[in-house]
This record gives sequence, structure tokens and C-alpha cells, in this order.
Amino acid sequence: MKSKGIIAYAAMALFLAWCVITFRSDIVQINFAPVWSARNAVFLALLLSLLNYALRVARWTLYLSRLGHPLSAGFSALTYIAGFAFTLSPGKVGEMVRSRYYQKSGIPLSSSAAAFFIERLIDLLAMVAIAMMALASSSSYTTLIWSAAAVIVVMFVVFAATPWLKVFEYVDAADWCPEKIRKVSHALVRTMLSAQVLLKPQILIVSLVIGLLAWGLEGTGLMVIGAIVPGVAMDWSTALGIYAIAIIVGALSFLPGGLGSTEAVMVALLAAHGYALPDAILLTIVCRILTLWFAVVIGWLAVTVLRYFPQFGDARS
Repeated sequence: MKSKGIIAYAAMALFLAWCVITFRSDIVQINFAPVWSARNAVFLALLLSLLNYALRVARWTLYLSRLGHPLSAGFSALTYIAGFAFTLSPGKVGEMVRSRYYQKSGIPLSSSAAAFFIERLIDLLAMVAIAMMALASSSSYTTLIWSAAAVIVVMFVVFAATPWLKVFEYVDAADWCPEKIRKVSHALVRTMLSAQVLLKPQILIVSLVIGLLAWGLEGTGLMVIGAIVPGVAMDWSTALGIYAIAIIVGALSFLPGGLGSTEAVMVALLAAHGYALPDAILLTIVCRILTLWFAVVIGWLAVTVLRYFPQFGDARS
């Protein structure tokens, strides 16, 4: 995990260096004064990010409860947010660090891995749905959006329809299979069996609605901070579309935290919407601070609380 963190921060440093070198003439033109003068708007966008986290904590708690592991509200929130400390990892797999807290409470890795896996798929599906709704009247990104939607739907169908119990029995009876591969296969199949529980229609619908609301809030945050730059009007639909496409590209790039890809797409889309390049860079910086970097900071705060204040590590509901 430590090496992954080093790689993530090294990638961040390289990205920042590339930005400074490539856009130095535009960066020096950035005026940060509007950010301070519109601090109420920035604070509102920050609150929207907090609401996003609260909704996702509630969904995570629901997942583990349905898998037979009810958690106290405080423990669930702290452990979930602690995963944000490692969100700068490809595909956010570093967030699986929260599993170490659950294993101490008797929750198997297969349950937390299943919840993480389904959460990632639901979030990606929610972002694709938001992008499709926001860009319904535009053909610029039709191929990208529909392709992403098709891939996700196929994945859902495959995982939901696969008889994982039979797969488990087959692997268990395979004498030719090396012991190490068998152990890994068993762990994977157990995870998929748990994931199928979370793909039942009722849970799936609730989970998707929460995802739409949660990520819609962060897209709304982009609209709020977009208003700090005078002379350009960005409506709600446009803001949702820009935010969703940028996040989708970042997720599919598998770069640490989507660094580089998310920012580049967001800047390009804001500039295409009419913002001057320095203003587009400014809005992207503010948006990513309020969403990505704020999450990393509170993630480390949660890790610190769990480490030094064990009384908050009570998993009982």
C-alpha cells in the first residue's frame, strides 16, 4: 500500500510539473481573486461534496447490512471515509484499505470486496446516466457515453447471471488446480457470491438512486463555482454533463485519482463552453480541490481518529 501511495504522489508531481510547463502562459493569467470574493459559493460547493459523502456512507452501510454485517453509524462513516485517504490509486483500489478495519470485527474480506466492487460499478453507471441525461440533446459524446453504458450493463448482466456457486464447486473439485490458484479462485468466487446479493432489484434500484443523487450534487457544485467567473452562464445540465464526462474519462483511464485525464477533459469542456482558458483552469482547480483533495484530507483525518482513538472503532450497531 505504501508503494502505491508513493507511485500516486509521484504521478501527481509529474502531472503538476507538466501542467506548469505546458500551460505556464495561461497559469500566470489566472486570477484567484474571484474565488475569495465568492467564498460563499465555494463553501456551498463544499457542503454539496459533504452531502455526497454522507449519501455514499449510507449506501455503504446498507451494503454491509444486507451482507449480514450491521455497523454502527459512526464506525461505518469513519471506516468508509478512511478509504478516501487512498483514493489516489488506479481505480481507487486503495480504498479497499477499509477492509482491514472490518476484518478486526469479523467481517470477511469477501463482503467488503463485494461491496467495493458493486459500489464502483454503480457509481460508474450513475455517472454515465447523468451524462446521458445532461447531454441528451448533444451528439458530440454520444459514442463515448453509449459505449460506456453498454459495457457496464453487460458487466452487470454477466455478474448477475453467472452461477457462482457452481463455479465455486467446480474449482473446489478441480484436483489439477494448484493450491495457490485454488485459494485465489475461492476468494474471488466468494466475493462474487456476496456481490450477487447486492444486485437484487430492490437494492440495485436504491443504490443507483443514491448514486445519481450523490454525484449529481458534485456536478451541481461545478455549476455553483462556475458562477464565480463573470460573463459566462453555465446551466445545471451543462455542469452535470461536463463533470460526468470528466469523471468517466478519469475512471476509465485508471490513472491515480484520474489525475491528468479528469482535469484535462474538464478544462477542455469548460473552455469549449465559453470560459477563457485561465478561467477554465481556475474552475477545474477549485472543483478538484473541493471534490478529490478535500476527500483525501478528511480521509487521513478518519485514519488518524481510527488509529489513535480506538473508542471510535466500535463496529456494533
